[in-house]
Amino acid sequence: MSGGMALGLYTALWRLALPLVLARLYWRGRTHPDARRRLGERLAWGQGRDGIGASPVDLWIHAVSVGEVQAAAALIRRLLESEPGRRILVTTTTPTGAERLRALFGDQVAHRYTPFDLPGVMECFIARVRPQLVIVMETEIWPNMLAVLERHGIPAALVNARLSERSARGYARLPCLIRPALARFSLIAAQTRADARRLIALGAPRPCVQVTGNLKFDPVQPEDLATRAGEIRHLWGAERPVWVAASTHEGEEIQVLQAHRRLLAQRPEALLVLVPRHPERFDAVASLIARQGLAFARRSQGQEVTPGQSIYLGDTLGELTYFLAAADLAFIGGSLVPRGGHNPLEAAVSGIPILLGPHTFNFAAIVRMLYEAGAAEQVEDVETLSRCLIDLFDAPGRRVLMGERGREVVARHRGALERLWVALAPWLSS
Repeated sequence: MSGGMALGLYTALWRLALPLVLARLYWRGRTHPDARRRLGERLAWGQGRDGIGASPVDLWIHAVSVGEVQAAAALIRRLLESEPGRRILVTTTTPTGAERLRALFGDQVAHRYTPFDLPGVMECFIARVRPQLVIVMETEIWPNMLAVLERHGIPAALVNARLSERSARGYARLPCLIRPALARFSLIAAQTRADARRLIALGAPRPCVQVTGNLKFDPVQPEDLATRAGEIRHLWGAERPVWVAASTHEGEEIQVLQAHRRLLAQRPEALLVLVPRHPERFDAVASLIARQGLAFARRSQGQEVTPGQSIYLGDTLGELTYFLAAADLAFIGGSLVPRGGHNPLEAAVSGIPILLGPHTFNFAAIVRMLYEAGAAEQVEDVETLSRCLIDLFDAPGRRVLMGERGREVVARHRGALERLWVALAPWLSS
């Protein structure tokens, strides 16, 4: 099959799926009214109050969700500082990504929901915003978007690019679609040599691929982090043992609650801060906690935490950074179920021990570094998770040492932003 035929088939499948995608987004808008209200942005309809479309933007940065926004934060800040008048548009596909962007930058950058990857939609959107450069975060390869950019002569860079072995095997089944898409990037800045090798094997032009490191080692932390973390810790109870289960998925919360129940048998005053990954599941997780007979408070309702409550449901957006900074240790979700895990570096930056399940393929290199440094430990199930919790809460000195080692890992691998800045210089200067 030729590249043109593959792109045509991809587009046809997108058009068939479009009604279902729109219906799903509208349904999810129950928990995110802003997403429902701005549904037209997915089809490149209308012009926003911020004037996007009235004049060209200098940069369009596409960051899917919270993790990608967090990774892009240091780059966005450098772009704003280097040229204060620079107009930057950031698109996300999720409301949580939009919330995180707003929390970090307010109205310093414009935001849109990413238009669907259909030729007409992308043509309309790109013709309206007229970016001089497009920066795509991590592994977002949108074939029609890249084809339209090429037709308009707009360069695109794939930055902080990562590609696990599992994802590479999936992409390798679609060579007629992926190879031309990768060839349309002017720059691919990979996190590691292994990522670069896998991208080149899939068809990325070797001269365009550089290894610049992982931007997540150059985090941007909120200026009010220490103050707000202190206030939150006071709310929880300064003397209570507190652990955060961060970004948990369906099938994982029940295991976390069972492990916490075992911890309570040894430490009755312990508090679990449970933060589900997806906001639309907040109510379902609250019902699950209630069915388990555990007393809890909900962050979204501003409820006080009493000594008799052993669970604090973090059912708000954009506060996980503060929760981690206020806690004694963290379990990173998506790892006890086969989702590949989530980024553990936010916990490492906070200087707290990290527990991870066996499924960490999304962040394999980072997790390996943390294990080798003694900053993190792997758990397999409810029994090993509860045992690690009990052991760590019984050993405050060990917790401090693990936290220090996590911070050292982050400090040792900083510098990706500087390398990326040099790689982007030819396009930024032009």
